[in-house]
Amino acid sequence: MLRFSVSRRPTAYAVLAGLSVSHLLNDALQSLLPAIYPIVKTTFGLGFWQIGLITLVNQMTASILQPVVGLATDRRPQPYSLAAGMGVTLAGLIVLSLADRFAWLLVAAALVGIGSAVFHPESSRIARIASGGRHGFAQSLFQTGGNLGSSLGPLFAALIVVRRGQRSIAWFSILAIAAIVILTMVGRWYVAHRRAMRSAPAVHTAHHGLPRREVRRVVAILLALIFSKYIYLASIGSYYTFFLIERFGVSVQSAQVHLFVFLGAVAAGTFIGGPIGDRFGRKIVIWGSILGVLPFTLLLPYASLFWTTVLSVVIGVILASAFSAILVFAQELLPGRVGLVAGLFFGFAFGVGGLGAAALGRLADVAGIAFVYRACAFLPLIGLLAAWLPDLSATPAVRTQTAGGAA
Repeated sequence: MLRFSVSRRPTAYAVLAGLSVSHLLNDALQSLLPAIYPIVKTTFGLGFWQIGLITLVNQMTASILQPVVGLATDRRPQPYSLAAGMGVTLAGLIVLSLADRFAWLLVAAALVGIGSAVFHPESSRIARIASGGRHGFAQSLFQTGGNLGSSLGPLFAALIVVRRGQRSIAWFSILAIAAIVILTMVGRWYVAHRRAMRSAPAVHTAHHGLPRREVRRVVAILLALIFSKYIYLASIGSYYTFFLIERFGVSVQSAQVHLFVFLGAVAAGTFIGGPIGDRFGRKIVIWGSILGVLPFTLLLPYASLFWTTVLSVVIGVILASAFSAILVFAQELLPGRVGLVAGLFFGFAFGVGGLGAAALGRLADVAGIAFVYRACAFLPLIGLLAAWLPDLSATPAVRTQTAGGAA
């Protein structure tokens, strides 16, 4: 059995690995919902707007709750809340496997969203604490687990759910139970770590020294970049399989495999972005990621099936490299508010993705799937706003005193 211990090493790799694996399992379960959209669309006779509504309920539930959870855990950390949140996700899976009407699909989507809202802020905080100062690396490793998990959802759907039917979703409860076990051990490490840090001397940390008005402006820019990234990802996550089926006549299973390839590229890009940000600066990663993907998004709606696959991989790698850098950048802007920042940015990403999926679903009903991808291709232009991000390494540092081990 995997064991975590309080270590004097700068980076607690076992904890980061446990969080990454748990994030993989969590997001694999979360991604089962959009992965089975082609199945439930046929089974329940749904329109695209109803598909978008399922995503909206799921992601708005997570969006609204995540900042609240983050603020609450900043004030009073809850080491075992991660395991409890996974229990809510488990309940959502059971409901999803048994749903016999559209309303129950919405209930399942809400439960899965609640589980995600509880998981992300506190796990992001623990990843930062376990990072040993390698914040970009820790967040990238944590996020890579999640993105790998998201890529597995379509593969699970193609290999199991499409063949075995909706009830087979209940089989994935085994993954939820495994995640609960790992997160319980992570919680024990966190409790022991906090106990050890209470007796540690206070440490001095650098503060960027930016005025509050400037901090608010920069946070607004970072959220705009998240908007660009996650609206485009919503177009892929919710409708890419339909686009491939309609444009190229591929089977549902083949479309799911193509979605898996794209999400795998997203996972690779996420891992790359954090360490590069640690070494060369987060602004460079943010600038290159959001705006650098534009030529490829413009080409994708007009490409052949082969080049659509190639472009989707390039887009996934480049676009995904930004999130860890954006999150760590924001955490450095608001020191001592790690949970709030994680909840705000994860929650905003989920909310934007949900609203985007609903709006794009309506647009697809009216104008067609192909038009959705032609319109979304211009979203990376919002990346021009990265020019107004400050270089935090160049700002005058203000020294602040914090308790040992504070994130």
